[in-house]
Amino acid sequence: MIISRTPVRVSFLGGGTDYPEYFMQEGGYTLSATIDKYCYITVQELRNFFDYKLRVSYSRLELAREAGEVAHPSVRECLRHLGIEKGVEIHCMTDLPARTGLGSSSAFTVGLLNALYAWQGKFTSPQQLAEEAVHVERKRIKERVGLQDQYACA
Repeated sequence: MIISRTPVRVSFLGGGTDYPEYFMQEGGYTLSATIDKYCYITVQELRNFFDYKLRVSYSRLELAREAGEVAHPSVRECLRHLGIEKGVEIHCMTDLPARTGLGSSSAFTVGLLNALYAWQGKFTSPQQLAEEAVHVERKRIKERVGLQDQYACA
């Protein structure tokens, strides 16, 4: 079993200037820091005893045969991004509720990528985790997010 612990962040200034659409034209600065509240992700192999290949537990429980059936967008797209097709069980636990404004969705994506890479026996740098989390959130899920959260969390 792999356990990932990823901090959430507090932003002091510059929120909104971390969107590439903004800072590529106007520049921008942010000041943020991580705090002692975390998103915990566990990943382990799911044996072939079940009718499903994916078990995802967060505020809901999802059972799926392939990544495309998973409703949670970050889980679905992280699995697709890494090409994971074998059985996997993913659990998420957090110190704070969703939608706190502390970058919890990015902490989730960074933590999930970190755990999935480790589960595959691969280790990545914080910069790579942040870059891939940005890619998953902005390009694959099509969320309108800035870049400070992923880098702070990674």
